[in-house]
Amino acid sequence: MRTKALDHDRRLGSLIFNFGGPGASGVSLMPSVAEEFDRLHHSYDLVGFDPRGVGASQGIKCLNGAELDRYFARDTTPDTTEERAYNAGQRKRYAAACQKNSADVLPHVDTESSARDIDLMREVLGDRKTSYFGISYGTLLGAEYAHLFPDKVGRIVLDGAVDPALGRIAADLQQTKGFQLALNHWMKRCSTSKDCPTGQSVTAGNRVLASWLRALDAGGLPTSSGRKLTADQATLGIATALYSEQLWAVLTKGLDQAIRLGRGDILLALSDLYNERDAKGRYSTRQAANSAVTCSDTVERVSDERITELLPKFRAASPVFGEYVAWTMGACTDWPVRGKSERLNVRAPGADPVLVVGATGDPATPFANAQRLARALGKDVGVEIGVRGEGHGAYATGNACVTRLVDDYLLRDIVPSRGTFCE
Repeated sequence: MRTKALDHDRRLGSLIFNFGGPGASGVSLMPSVAEEFDRLHHSYDLVGFDPRGVGASQGIKCLNGAELDRYFARDTTPDTTEERAYNAGQRKRYAAACQKNSADVLPHVDTESSARDIDLMREVLGDRKTSYFGISYGTLLGAEYAHLFPDKVGRIVLDGAVDPALGRIAADLQQTKGFQLALNHWMKRCSTSKDCPTGQSVTAGNRVLASWLRALDAGGLPTSSGRKLTADQATLGIATALYSEQLWAVLTKGLDQAIRLGRGDILLALSDLYNERDAKGRYSTRQAANSAVTCSDTVERVSDERITELLPKFRAASPVFGEYVAWTMGACTDWPVRGKSERLNVRAPGADPVLVVGATGDPATPFANAQRLARALGKDVGVEIGVRGEGHGAYATGNACVTRLVDDYLLRDIVPSRGTFCE
């Protein structure tokens, strides 16, 4: 999907976007987010696309809507041998369904293949070099493009950086700490109100949430839809709200509704937002594509036995998110397609400077990732800048300093000094 530059006389070319996931649909998202990039739109054609296995690009199909409702409502943090066996069985069933319904696509959705598609898009769009804006997983895709085609790198921004050197366990442990940090920031602000549902301190808030989630694990909360909010869905709903500071007020209302009133409507809506479920019970391809791309990229497979060994580390990293995140590491265990490598090599010698952006309060891709990704690209290529702020992705936070630095780079080819930090 392309919307052409508003000022034809100042047009610089195409700016290709990937909004992350993996699994986010650029075709669906571009119309709704184009206003956030209005200054860039004056000089660039904004281009959103569905990567392999996503949305209109022969999106991965696994389970139907009703089956996914049951799958996402299951207990993914098993406490007993029986629960563990049931959870493993459901995971195998999901992988088998993906193989049955998308066998011709699954082997071809890895990040390297999608990066090569971007270069085909560059040719079709008529650009000599690629200008690109990647967010979250989109930073990994953009870095892989720079590695494969360093001579075709134009102006590339990687915002909310992924560290390509981390394996699954290290990355998920780091992310657990990132979500806990963001939650602590929300609780600190919430605690200034006497009506805060988690109490008047961060320490108390963590105790309240951890205890409440344990109790919820035994049952669930009613919602107006007739579906119950499970402990796993509540945890995901809380995490979803931490992706954007604009959702912090929603999180406060959702936890107040759940803890004080015993209703799960708001937290379930946040969970559905993450899983891209609409009001009619239809799901996008996002979560299926996420599994397919992730499991295609890495040969790493984390067994239930290994996860059990690691649980103490994850619980120590976060009393709220630790156990939930730890058990997600088993997603690739039964995947029908073998992964390609242990780590992506994104070194891009000879490429023009690539701008890597990180925010201090980012829950999903912690701030240190920006420095690590910049180093991985190469000392003469990666240029990291930072911003003090909350949420996933720095450009959309509205910080005037980071907006100016990114816009000057993309519009005027002004490369900031490495390590520049915006307050």
